[in-house]
Amino acid sequence: MRVIIIEDETPAANRLNKLLLATNSEIEVVCRLDSVESAVKYFQPAPAIDLVFMDIQLADGLCFDIFNQVKIKPPVIFTTAFDQYTLKAFKVNSIDYLLKPIDENELRNAVEKYRLLFDKKAPDFSEKILKLVEEMNTAKYKERLLIKRGQQLSYLKTASTAFCYADGKLCYAVDFDNNKYLLDCNLSQLEVQLHPTQFYRINRNLLVNIEVVKKVHTWLGGRLKLELSLQTNAETIVSRERVNGFKEWLGQ
Repeated sequence: MRVIIIEDETPAANRLNKLLLATNSEIEVVCRLDSVESAVKYFQPAPAIDLVFMDIQLADGLCFDIFNQVKIKPPVIFTTAFDQYTLKAFKVNSIDYLLKPIDENELRNAVEKYRLLFDKKAPDFSEKILKLVEEMNTAKYKERLLIKRGQQLSYLKTASTAFCYADGKLCYAVDFDNNKYLLDCNLSQLEVQLHPTQFYRINRNLLVNIEVVKKVHTWLGGRLKLELSLQTNAETIVSRERVNGFKEWLGQ
């Protein structure tokens, strides 16, 4: 069984690789990819792969961008650190998902499920995956963000949110009046909870609303630097691995 792992976190990829080899001696992990860009290149042309393990959040965007650019024939088992309502859709059409940290027994069951259903002849799942993407695109994204004010909780409308940024282990939102709010979540959670056409995470510490982007300048090393309509101490340089995704987002 020829398997590839698409995962941007090296420790997680190494652990999954080790668990797979321990689960079944017939499994051969032929490749590990860490980004949307590298995955798109790998699947052109289609490789002889039986099964794909794919992290949802990659270095340069969400993995669903891969399916919009290339045709993927083998079945996919998604891996994720977030158990959100949209993940229920991954159960349709015999597509499974594993919640991080991956449990060895759940992994074994997922591999066995593949063997029972697809080992003899792997069907083309491209259309099913695209259907899943469409369903997620129409999913209800957050309209309000939970904020903490001392011992009290309140909310901030996402439509009023200019950008969100991480400061150490804390995460803040800033509205268009330049008021700052402490959030009860982190940027990784926000990235999948906010509408992807309105918000984009440009680097590890900053997620911006399209409405706050004033100008985009070319920068060193093929990167981009944003000029926002509001001042921020957060770094506004688009990280190198997110530049292509940012350009696509900007031009939607």
